[in-house]
Amino acid sequence: MAKEIFMPKLSSTMEVGTLLQWFKEEGESVDIGEPLFEIMTDKINIEVEAYDRGILLKKYFQPDDQIPVNQVIGYIGEPGEKVPDEPPALSEESNEQSVEKTEQSETNEDAVEVKSNENGKVRATPAARRLAKEAQVDLRNIVGSGPKGRIHLKDVKQYLETEKAQPKASPLARKIAEHENIDLKALQGSGAGGKVMKQDVINAIQASSQKAQQSEVRKKLSGLRKVVADRMVQSAFTAPHVTLASDIDMTKAIEMRTALLPVVEKQTGFRLTYTDIIIKAVGTALSRFPEVNVHLEHDEIIYKNEVNVGVAVAVKDGLMVPVIKQVEQKGLAAICAEAKDLSKRAREQKLRPDELKGSTFTISNLGMYPIDVFTPIINQPEIAILGVGRTQEKTVVVNGEIVIRPMMTASLSFDHRVIDGAPAAEFLAEVKRILENPYEMIL
Repeated sequence: MAKEIFMPKLSSTMEVGTLLQWFKEEGESVDIGEPLFEIMTDKINIEVEAYDRGILLKKYFQPDDQIPVNQVIGYIGEPGEKVPDEPPALSEESNEQSVEKTEQSETNEDAVEVKSNENGKVRATPAARRLAKEAQVDLRNIVGSGPKGRIHLKDVKQYLETEKAQPKASPLARKIAEHENIDLKALQGSGAGGKVMKQDVINAIQASSQKAQQSEVRKKLSGLRKVVADRMVQSAFTAPHVTLASDIDMTKAIEMRTALLPVVEKQTGFRLTYTDIIIKAVGTALSRFPEVNVHLEHDEIIYKNEVNVGVAVAVKDGLMVPVIKQVEQKGLAAICAEAKDLSKRAREQKLRPDELKGSTFTISNLGMYPIDVFTPIINQPEIAILGVGRTQEKTVVVNGEIVIRPMMTASLSFDHRVIDGAPAAEFLAEVKRILENPYEMIL
C-alpha cells in the first residue's frame, strides 16, 4: 500500500513550510534515510529524509509552494500503485498519521540537514569513519572542513569535544531549540540516557508560552482597528510615499484668529480653531492646484471639480476621516461649525456613511501634542495628505534680524506615481504663503 509523505511540523509555532526542492523525481527509487525534500520554516532550512522505502509515485507540490503542516505532499509505494490525482484534504486521521511518521523519523534522527554527494553518501576520510563508528556518532551531524564538505578526523574529534560540553539531544531537538532560543541544559530528556528529544523541546516552548500569556493580555485585531490597519498597509505598500516639510510663520494666522474669535463664536456658538484656518487655507490652495485635487483609481487620474477636505479624527480603537465638502466655497464660520459637528459625531460614532466619503485631500493635525513633524500615510485613492505639527516659538531671521516667531511645521506626503517633487513643493509653498498671509483667503 502506498505511503503518504507529509509536511512535518518541526516546531510548536510552525503552521506552514515552504518547499525548497525535491531530491527525487517521480518514478525514482527511495530508500529509508535518503534525503527526500528540503523545506524552509521561519528561519531555518531543513532536509527531510524518507521514512519509507519504495518508488516516489507522486509529487503534489513544487518548489516555493507554501504547504500547511501535516498536509500530504506525495506518495511512496510499489511501481504501478494507484494514488490520488490531487492531494487529500487535511483530516484528523491524516494528522495522526503524520504525527506518528514524524515521531518515527525523529527516533532515527532523520530530519536533520545532510551533507552528501551526488550518490547520497556522506563524504568522510576512512580515519574519520573509523572514529565516528567507535564513538557511535552519526557522520551526518558533523560539518566537514575538507573540500566539498568532506569530513576529516579532526572534524570528528572536534565534534566529540563539543558534544561532551553539551547535553545529549537528537539533531531535530537541537535544531528546534536553537531556533526557539531554548537552553537544552535546562531540559530533562525523555530519551535513552536522558537524551533530549523533539517533544521535550516542544513541551518547554509550550510551558514558556503559557507563562508569558499569564503576564499579558491579547486582543484580536478586529473591527475599526482592523479596517484602519488594512487600509494603512495597502496605502503604504502601494503608493511610493515622498514627504516634504516646511516651517510656517503663524504670526498673522494667530492675529486673525484672535480678531475673529468673538465674531465666529457669536455666529456659530463655536470657537474658531487653527484647524479650521488650516482647512480653509488648504482648500484655497487646492483650488489653485487642481493637479493635487485628484484621485488615482487603477491607471486613471481623476480630476475632481469639488474641493472636499477630510480631517482625521482619533476615535476609540481607530481613526475616522469625516469630510467637509466644497471647502473652497465656504467661509471660516461655516467650516468651523461643520468641523465641530462632524468631529463630535465621529467620536460618538454617529456619522452617516456619506459623511465619510468623497474627500479629495486629507489633513492630519497633531498640533495639540508635543509633536513637531511626522510623515502621514496617504488616504487612498487621494494622492496627498498634510501632516500638521505643533506651533511653538522659535528663533528665526526676518529681514536680517533675529526675532522670535510662532512657527508650525507642515509635512506633505504625496504619491510619486501621480505628482513629482517640484509641483508638490509648489503646492506646499502655496499653503505656507496663504497661512502667512491669511486675510486673502477670506476675501
